[in-house]
Amino acid sequence: MLYYLFTWLHKAFNIPGAGVFQYISFRAAAALITSLFISMIIGKRLIDFLRKKQVGETVRDLGLEGQTMKQGTPTMGGLIILAAILIPSLLFAKLNNLYIIVILVATVWLGLIGFLDDYIKVFKKDKKGLPGKLKILGQVGIGLIVGFTMYFSDSIVIRERVRQTAYVPTADVFAMESTTDKSRIFSKTPVKSTKTTIPFVKNNEFDYSTFVSWIGEGAKKWTWLAFIPIVIFIIIAVSNGANLTDGLDGLATGSSAIIGLTLGVLAYVSGNIVFANYLNIMYIPNTGELTIYISAFVGACIGFLWYNSFPAQVFMGDTGSLALGGIIAVFAILIRKEILIPIFCGVFLAENLSVVMQVTWFKYTKHKYGAGRRIFKMSPLHHHFQKLGYHESKIVMRFLIVGIMLAVLTIVTLKLR
Repeated sequence: MLYYLFTWLHKAFNIPGAGVFQYISFRAAAALITSLFISMIIGKRLIDFLRKKQVGETVRDLGLEGQTMKQGTPTMGGLIILAAILIPSLLFAKLNNLYIIVILVATVWLGLIGFLDDYIKVFKKDKKGLPGKLKILGQVGIGLIVGFTMYFSDSIVIRERVRQTAYVPTADVFAMESTTDKSRIFSKTPVKSTKTTIPFVKNNEFDYSTFVSWIGEGAKKWTWLAFIPIVIFIIIAVSNGANLTDGLDGLATGSSAIIGLTLGVLAYVSGNIVFANYLNIMYIPNTGELTIYISAFVGACIGFLWYNSFPAQVFMGDTGSLALGGIIAVFAILIRKEILIPIFCGVFLAENLSVVMQVTWFKYTKHKYGAGRRIFKMSPLHHHFQKLGYHESKIVMRFLIVGIMLAVLTIVTLKLR
């Protein structure tokens, strides 16, 4: 909203300084600062409100050190995160940008699913919360919206790289004058594409139409049959991965902040023709605007960490964790970096896999030997290390260090072929 106001002031009255809102970097910084401010101010007041209403966490006795201290800690703090994301995004982003519209819809949608789950647990006193089938149905719903929008909307396009042995300026190509390598140029005309980014291969690109190539002639028009289910799977997997990670003070919040910074870099370079050309990566017009949103996302996570770090004054609940994971998944899909998720979301992946491995092995051994056996002392993975005697804050810090290493590796993949 402020973008439109200051743009009007700049054009109508030429007010000094108003034109700075044209710069994505300025608006991203403003969104980050505003998000931090909102989360700090709203956070304190919401925590006090939740305490008065006795909206506290009910903790199961799992025999973990320090577990009883968490009993009664206010939950549903994800509302702080959602407010700190949505308000700055609405203030500083271009609201007619389809990418911004999709990510805002996903934020509200996923936040609502988590809120309903927390509401049933806290106010209806039903420990099971929202039935698992309804959660999955909700995640499938936003997956369909994102998938169909990405595939069918004419506003979701890329600019193809055109390689030439000699640089010949023509009407249908655009070359960056600042680069000395004139063999790498982008098509002037944006095109619909089912390509995405994949690391460690030539050109760092993969086309989803490969999955339906067996159909034969005209197969490409059926690519949506593969693309949309993959989008749904990614959203469900990452959303639930973040939910499983939210078991120690600051772990899910800190991990999400690191992932958000990584996505911010990827969105900025993918949406900036200069950097896209320099890095020789896919150029996706208009995705640079997502940098404003992800800046608010990072600010919200860091601001919430002020209250959520050990010992936590508030828990985000499913309102926050399901939304954070889903937002990360949708954002990665929008900037065509979803195949990089196993790298920069490595912590979420490890937590997810530890649960799958534990449950699968337990059922298998119970069927085969009559008694279930375990791979880990407890799952998700962070509880395994608690059982080994590591302090909660040490586990969180080491997981975050691993997350930073994975984030750096993700950025490096832009130049690895």
